[in-house]
Amino acid sequence: MSNYDTDVQIIDELNRLSSQLTGELFYLPENSKHQAMRLAYATDASVYQELPLSVAIPQGKGDLKNLILFANEQHLTLIPRTAGTSLAGQVVGSGIIVDVSRCFNQILELNVKERWVRVQPGVIRDDLNNYLRVHGLMFGPETSTASRAMVGGMIGNNSSGLHSIVWGDTRKNLLEAKVLLDDTSEVVFKALDEAALFEKLASQTREGQIYRQLNALLSRSENKQAIVSGYPKKTLTRRNTGYALDFLVDNEKPFNLCDLLAGSEGTIGIVTEAKLRLMPLPPKEIGLLCVHFADMVECMEGNIVALSHHPEASELVDKYILDFTVGHPTYQHNRFFIEGDPQALLIIEFRAEEEAELYRKAEALQKDLAERHLGYAYPFIVGEQQTNLVWDVRKAGLGLIRNLPGDEQPVNLIEDCAVSPEDLPAYVKDIQILLRQEGVHASYYAHAGAGELHIEPFINLKKTEGRRKFRSILERTTDLVLKYNGSLSGEHGDGRLRGEFIGKVLGEQVYQLLLETKAIFDPRGVFNANKIVNTPPMDTSLRYDKVVDGKQIQTYFDFTKEEGILRLAEKCSGSGDCRKTEITGGTMCPSFMATRDEKDTTRARANMLRQFLTNSTKANRFDHEEIKEVMDLCLSCKACKSECPSRVDVAKMKAEFLQHYYDAHGVPFRSSVIANFTKSQQLGSYVAPLYNWVVKTPLLANMVKSILGFASKRSLPTVHFTTLSKWARKQPVQNHSRKVYLFSDEFTEYNDTAIGITAHKLLTSLGYEVIIPQHVESGRTYLSKGFVKEAKKIAERNVELLKNVITEDTPLLGIEPSAIITFRDEYIDLVDGHLRDAASQLANNTLMIDEFLIREVEAGRIQQEQFTTGTKKVKLHGHCYQKAFHLVGYTEKLLSFPQNYSVEVIPSGCCGMAGSFGYEEEHYDVSMKVGELVLLPVVRATDEEILIAAAGTSCRHQIKDGTGRKSYHPVEVLYDALVQ
Repeated sequence: MSNYDTDVQIIDELNRLSSQLTGELFYLPENSKHQAMRLAYATDASVYQELPLSVAIPQGKGDLKNLILFANEQHLTLIPRTAGTSLAGQVVGSGIIVDVSRCFNQILELNVKERWVRVQPGVIRDDLNNYLRVHGLMFGPETSTASRAMVGGMIGNNSSGLHSIVWGDTRKNLLEAKVLLDDTSEVVFKALDEAALFEKLASQTREGQIYRQLNALLSRSENKQAIVSGYPKKTLTRRNTGYALDFLVDNEKPFNLCDLLAGSEGTIGIVTEAKLRLMPLPPKEIGLLCVHFADMVECMEGNIVALSHHPEASELVDKYILDFTVGHPTYQHNRFFIEGDPQALLIIEFRAEEEAELYRKAEALQKDLAERHLGYAYPFIVGEQQTNLVWDVRKAGLGLIRNLPGDEQPVNLIEDCAVSPEDLPAYVKDIQILLRQEGVHASYYAHAGAGELHIEPFINLKKTEGRRKFRSILERTTDLVLKYNGSLSGEHGDGRLRGEFIGKVLGEQVYQLLLETKAIFDPRGVFNANKIVNTPPMDTSLRYDKVVDGKQIQTYFDFTKEEGILRLAEKCSGSGDCRKTEITGGTMCPSFMATRDEKDTTRARANMLRQFLTNSTKANRFDHEEIKEVMDLCLSCKACKSECPSRVDVAKMKAEFLQHYYDAHGVPFRSSVIANFTKSQQLGSYVAPLYNWVVKTPLLANMVKSILGFASKRSLPTVHFTTLSKWARKQPVQNHSRKVYLFSDEFTEYNDTAIGITAHKLLTSLGYEVIIPQHVESGRTYLSKGFVKEAKKIAERNVELLKNVITEDTPLLGIEPSAIITFRDEYIDLVDGHLRDAASQLANNTLMIDEFLIREVEAGRIQQEQFTTGTKKVKLHGHCYQKAFHLVGYTEKLLSFPQNYSVEVIPSGCCGMAGSFGYEEEHYDVSMKVGELVLLPVVRATDEEILIAAAGTSCRHQIKDGTGRKSYHPVEVLYDALVQ
């Protein structure tokens, strides 16, 4: 669409545009940050990839208007974007990405009495409902991505979600919208009575012109007839193909262009505000009848029966998704309700004010199903905490099936086609036949109650035959959609994936009406051109235009179980789980929570690696400044290893990248100093008084910080007057029946020695012989800065020293999470093959000290009588690695073990310090922003008599620097509670 002849002209014009914007514009090809931003926005959650001309982060409506004028003038298109979780390529294109997620995120007005709220398009659905909950209200549409999906995107796709059979879709709940038109005028779309509509038609504005042209289009009898006969039947609630002209010709409701706006995918204007209908919170009691089926078609028959009992939701989960929960660090815990090996699972939700009513509803449905011989198991799960675990499995479906090994991967293709629920058994039979003929397996899940199954065929898009199947399967499925008078799109939209087939499904006459509708609103293609109508072929601009064997990319870590580092990067589905905020909770991704920049997401980092490992022409494919740019704010918190459903371990990939980057560019001085932290602390310990005087004297400390590039506001760590190892050697021999080995990590050995001594005393007092075995440091400081080759030597040395010492009966215990968990995580992938089994065995017998003590409590070897009956309240912050390996619960149980001790886990993510990250001058502000999200405000608001506990040395340091408050290691709290 551009009228430029040269790249120089483009840059000159973009320079001019940038000077007119209050917000940011990223477009310079020689600037690594600009290029990183463009590459980060080249994909969404679909299979498409296209580099945008530029990325705009507008700060206000003035910026949006300037962008619209620029697009008009330069014949460019604007691509509105919020969370970028679109599955049909709606927010991928070569124009200007307009990301309204960061600056248009305000809740503007709430009317509790009339039950509506006015918001900007960047407000996240779950965050909005968190705000509304205290008023007893909620916004109903609930996508599986609701923790990051934003109102603007939900309007664009007319999002529905798993409760849509009761709560409705976005269109139903959109009352009004403020929209910028192609001439920059801002108008309000809302329900109009006859008088108001006549006033619009008479207006001599751009808005009036649109109303007149649209009215002329819809008034023609032949057009009305084409719409009535061409669109899906009205009983199908999930009908979202093309523009919603069928709603506009419905004479039973007021004329409202919001009906057209919902599902228009940003192609007719830019939404600046939305007025949303709210509903009361649902009944407080919730229960899920989880019906197990041995056959998918039988499951769909059971769904019809379930709907006759008027549930709140009826959702499908298939065997593929369930199988990928096995052994998953997060979702294994969610399998508690599964019986046997079902091929399909129907999750049927009931709500009521009284629990007895829940059981009555569930028992009635169970009896009905059993009498019809449908299903073989019917566990009923009650209560919000347990039912959330079940729903989490369903919502993680897209990410979980990305764990499928090999290049045949689940593809968003026919995942949005919908038919009436009563047609689902026959439709599923037909789809199964179609896929067998194509030689393809598929996963089936999601909205059975609404007639829309997310059917995702497993296709290798890296091969020509796979791309042929990609087109063939969608083309053949459109025949089935026509057969059942269904909808090509139910809630994910047409985008560039399904637009090619709209004419076939709705009829060519209707398709011409869609073209005319687009031309009425946007004759010059200013808004998201080539989506819905005039789309390119659905099998172009795919992510995999170049095939690389990821196994041939040489790495220092062993990525065998991930099938190579490229395959690990490719596992990112783009579903955006890493874009949730501190309001939703969790740890992933702390830097994004602080900056709200797409380039700081786990998704962007995985995609950047994928793009360069696939397309780089350099011998060292890692040698790219753009990768360094997106990795810069990764705190290596490990949350992505567990919170990402696809388990895309960016911390591991970052360390690998940094080592290759050093291979090409050498090692920065500061990175070398940090990596060799243990050596400096060891030297400092020899002259502890002098060392501590230097780091505590402001003038000298600031000189040290200046030389190292550390933030002046940070306090430097001091060393102890002795080391833990020296102190332990002086202790009398203990004659206890049980023996444990204590790992004196590099931080406890030299800096937190007092905590190590307390841990030693605690274990001894509880009846354990404590031995500090021969070992070297953990290697954590080297890994944190990407010195993988050095970390490998350390890992192999420790495995050699400990492999014949550490057993199930004599475990290795650790005090500092980041150090001891290295044994359970990186060591296995670092050591050479001949040590792999030994490293795995060592990992199995390596425990956090609180994890070990709880096991001993549960075995009856530690008694409550050994501790005080005094009262104490504790607030606990978990270290990121504890969270990633689900170990915080052990600490909580341990600190609650004394009879009158109560523990509250602070709902914080990462503390923000993350080893050296929070020390580094350029990272200090982000570090503090992360801390200020939850942790530091909670600590400041906590009464002095309540203890703050944190296992991580970095966490305690952040709390001290950020609040001035002392926090304690859990072993200190427990030792203080011992009856001496």
